[in-house]
Amino acid sequence: MTKWVHTFGRGGAEGRAEMRNLLGGKGAGLAEMCTLGLPVPPGFTISTEVCTWFYENGKTYPPDLEDQVATGLKSIERALGARFGDADNPLLVSVRSGARVSMPGMMDTVLNLGLNDNSVEGLSRRSGDERFAYDSYRRFIQMYGQVVLGIEHHQFEDLIENHKLDTGLTLDTELSAEDWKIIVNGFKDVVLQERGHPFPQQPREQLWGAIGAVLGSWMNPRAVTYRRLHEIPADWGTAVNVQAMVFGNMGQDCATGVAFTRDPSTGKNELYGEFLVNAQGEDVVAGIRTPQHLTIAGKEANKSTLPAMEEVMPAVLQELRRVRQVLEDHYRDMQDIEFTVQRGKLWMLQTRSGKRTAQAALKIAVSLVEEGVIDRQEAVRRIEPASLDQLLHPTLDPRAKTTILTRGLPASPGAASGKVVFSAEEAESLAAHGEAVILARVETSPEDIHGMHAAKGILTTRGGMTSHAAVVARGMGRPCVAGAGDLHIDYTTRKMTARATHITAGEVITIDGSTGEVMLGEVPTIQPKLSGDFATLMGWADGLRRMKVRANAETPLDARTARRFGAEGIGLCRTEHMFFEADRIGPIRRVIMADDERGRRAGLAELLPMQRQDFAELFRIMRGLPVTIRLLDPPFHEFLPKTDAEFEEMARLTERSVAQVRQRAHALIETNPMLGHRGCRLGITYPEIYEMQAMAIFEAAVLVTKENGAGVEPEIMLPLIATKKELDILKAMIDRVGKSVMEHAGVTVPYLVGTMIELPRAALRAEEIAATADFFSFGTNDLTQTVFGLSRDDAASFLGAYQRLGIFERDPFVTLDPAGVGELVRIAVERGRAARPGLKLGICGEHGGDPASIRFCQEVGLDYVSCSPYRVPIARLAVAQAALAGECQDATA
Repeated sequence: MTKWVHTFGRGGAEGRAEMRNLLGGKGAGLAEMCTLGLPVPPGFTISTEVCTWFYENGKTYPPDLEDQVATGLKSIERALGARFGDADNPLLVSVRSGARVSMPGMMDTVLNLGLNDNSVEGLSRRSGDERFAYDSYRRFIQMYGQVVLGIEHHQFEDLIENHKLDTGLTLDTELSAEDWKIIVNGFKDVVLQERGHPFPQQPREQLWGAIGAVLGSWMNPRAVTYRRLHEIPADWGTAVNVQAMVFGNMGQDCATGVAFTRDPSTGKNELYGEFLVNAQGEDVVAGIRTPQHLTIAGKEANKSTLPAMEEVMPAVLQELRRVRQVLEDHYRDMQDIEFTVQRGKLWMLQTRSGKRTAQAALKIAVSLVEEGVIDRQEAVRRIEPASLDQLLHPTLDPRAKTTILTRGLPASPGAASGKVVFSAEEAESLAAHGEAVILARVETSPEDIHGMHAAKGILTTRGGMTSHAAVVARGMGRPCVAGAGDLHIDYTTRKMTARATHITAGEVITIDGSTGEVMLGEVPTIQPKLSGDFATLMGWADGLRRMKVRANAETPLDARTARRFGAEGIGLCRTEHMFFEADRIGPIRRVIMADDERGRRAGLAELLPMQRQDFAELFRIMRGLPVTIRLLDPPFHEFLPKTDAEFEEMARLTERSVAQVRQRAHALIETNPMLGHRGCRLGITYPEIYEMQAMAIFEAAVLVTKENGAGVEPEIMLPLIATKKELDILKAMIDRVGKSVMEHAGVTVPYLVGTMIELPRAALRAEEIAATADFFSFGTNDLTQTVFGLSRDDAASFLGAYQRLGIFERDPFVTLDPAGVGELVRIAVERGRAARPGLKLGICGEHGGDPASIRFCQEVGLDYVSCSPYRVPIARLAVAQAALAGECQDATA
């Protein structure tokens, strides 16, 4: 018989931390805390295998699950001496989701389950607090109504708000037991009106309704979106955790809170978190009330006037500090913990590896090495390469003048400017058209996930440092200012107001998630300084890797940026980008319009000194590092005019009529230009073009060599080679030009001539091509297009559907397809090195900056990857992690 249910509590558990895939992160954490002897309310976990069964069998349950759940309930009853469904001494439970990786707020939870019209009175008598009992009952009806019955949240909230208006009250905490009784009856009326049947009174019916809803939430839109953004497989499923309730809303000696064992924004080694007195867990993360800080230091740092736990519950804080140390010692990592205080006793409800900013991740990893907790290799493994992107972009210039609109909490560091919008849909829509937006909400909810991802930054008027907005923003690397209480947002008028200043949707604001400031207009930024913990960890990473990391760069700015980020050369200089500048477009258009070689050479003569200067500057910046220069690749039509004014200008420059220019442009139109007259085919038919570029490269190399005496390493790359004969012809021309330039200058410059492998035929015939080529660089953008028969520019319209249907696990233009494209790369590597054992191999497509693709490059033995300058640090770390993963595989083989 399959074991679907695993119990925990009373200092022991049927699960453990290593069973995360089966129990989910929450269930595994609860089991482990029990084993560690920490105070955990008893409960049981329904495994992720039930979720798989649920979706594979028409949303039904395994036949023996009901009996195992009943046995699990009895274990809780024995531990607590209460009975599920009993009117006098009722056992109440929470029902929570728990995937193997954290998905904060994406799935559903139900608290206080087991209450009904009878047991609420029993709870009242047992607790001696009628208000608490009815507050718990209204919370249960509200959550169950929303999560299980699908009733809109506002229908319940409107009743509470209207009752407070009628009674002249402001806060929920001011409502009495009689008030909650009235609201409970109103809630039950809402259920009857919306669903046509009374609110369920049978606890077992409630329980199975909640279990079904939690399993169903695995496929809700926000969870699906979150999984897509974070590349979490849909077949992992979620566990369901059923746990005895402990109550943080029984009075002033009760509380609920969230804590991190280290600061998740900075990584500082101090307890960090928030709590609410006389509240339940959802009150903290939902931002309904302004939370209090755990420590006096935290309170003072955030200029809060509310008392800290250190002041009002010092014994509880002391116990929480002990738990913090136990968990950090055990997990050897920063933990995110949830807790409840019931009548002065601390109960632990969750522990998991805490989400953190990239800055904090680096600080924590380096600190744990310095503390002797982990080694350098483990520190390198722990940093998510893509998260480094948070550190590589500008921050606000401290010298800039700013107009402060308001201040909130610094919930996620970084700065962003953009047009303010008030809905997730508007954020997504404007961002799709290239607009930078700031999403401003009273409070965010999981339904806003798509807008939060689209926005440059997030601003909320409610919520604290552990609210939904803060946690999700930190995970996404978005700046966030939360709890800006002076700000009033009116969704109806699409305006927000602070201190008599009105901001309308579409106006530009700036937020600084490191200080909590909200500013009017766009504020200038400065480039980041990559030192300290970043430099330390990247130094460790560089010491572990074999593959080099180069950058795709053709401008001095890109080249300098690449060097600053640690690039070890240029892996792709796209020379055609240089021709689009204002002083170059005229000469290249004259080349295109020429009727004969003489006319083309006249235009090329104008371009030669410009190209020479371009390459010389790149050689100077790279200071002897290799520079791979791809000769002209795109078809001529890409340089032709598009507007009437441009046609007239081209006619003037070429001394032709507009009609002649249009006729020439029409003659260059190709049905499929991607497979047309481009790349080396241009060099074969118009050799003078590649001759000019080769001359510019060699003359620049000679010039820089004479300037500083240091070596220059040009690598001349021929695009779209399909046959050895193409490469033979063009390499002979390049060698001839190089010999002439160097003999004339009296300087010898070492150089290589190689090719891009971007056509299936080139990969298959790599052995014969390698007889001529000094290196291969895999152009996986075009190789993916030619292998799949996909146009990268047009496939976006259906790739999303292909991913949703599981045809493609990932976008093949983002992550290299190992089965098809990867197989051709393997073939080319093996056959190329069979012909030339020392053949240099690299990759220069967008895949060169993708961590999953980098792992493949490590496996097949490439010498380097090349990516955009801002992805160089990401690639450096990913290459180190790939090397470590390879060592692990070798050790277990």
